[in-house]
Amino acid sequence: MCRFVAYSGEPVFLATQLSDPTHSLISQSRAALESMYTVNGDGCGIGWYGERQEPGRYRSLRPAWGDANLLSLCQQIRAPIFAGHIRAATSGEVATANCHPFAVGRHLFLHNGEIGGFSRIRRTIEAMIPDTLYGERKGGSDSEAIFLIALGHGLESDPARAMAATLSDIVAVKQEQGVEEPVYFAGVHTDGERLHAFRWASNHRGPTLYYRNTDSGVVIASEPYDQDHDGWKPVPEDSMITVSPDRAIEIQPFLPSQ
Repeated sequence: MCRFVAYSGEPVFLATQLSDPTHSLISQSRAALESMYTVNGDGCGIGWYGERQEPGRYRSLRPAWGDANLLSLCQQIRAPIFAGHIRAATSGEVATANCHPFAVGRHLFLHNGEIGGFSRIRRTIEAMIPDTLYGERKGGSDSEAIFLIALGHGLESDPARAMAATLSDIVAVKQEQGVEEPVYFAGVHTDGERLHAFRWASNHRGPTLYYRNTDSGVVIASEPYDQDHDGWKPVPEDSMITVSPDRAIEIQPFLPSQ
């Protein structure tokens, strides 16, 4: 499984959340503690919002621990909303187009998890991407497909409904085609104003997901990035967390139909 960290709050340097902590995302790329894969070396990426409506992105095939450009950008970029991702590939080749975050317009998306048995139902899943969005399909991962299908379901206006509809449709396809492997989904979506994260799995054993308040904002992460474990709170199973521009946190049930 991949690892990610997302932040919303007062503008801070990306390094404060992505590379400076003792168990930072960079460290997790070769020593993750709460992942099926200790090493997440199949690429890395960051996305951030500055003075433009659309986000900036940097994605690389290099593992995060050896990417000097990634470290330099984290030291120099200050932003109010940003996210970082390290990849352990489960579907889609190791290629820049399959590195997170994915972006369309002002929307960013990161994913930790997988559609079990994706290779057997890939054609059916990809057919669920609307024609108007299929041109945005740059890679071959299940993560990018989930993002584009959700955009077609109205991710811009109602993230909870759009993601629930997307995952429900995917589960229905798997059932119709006799694919029994679970869907694991921990995802982050933001439009540069609100930050949304989801924790769900079709077997109700979703990937790990945590959140915490800092002096400057709110952090959402696949696993704690420091030793202050009391400061981190797990996002409950089958739940969605939203961070508003005023740093208010809302947690609500997230239960796609199965």
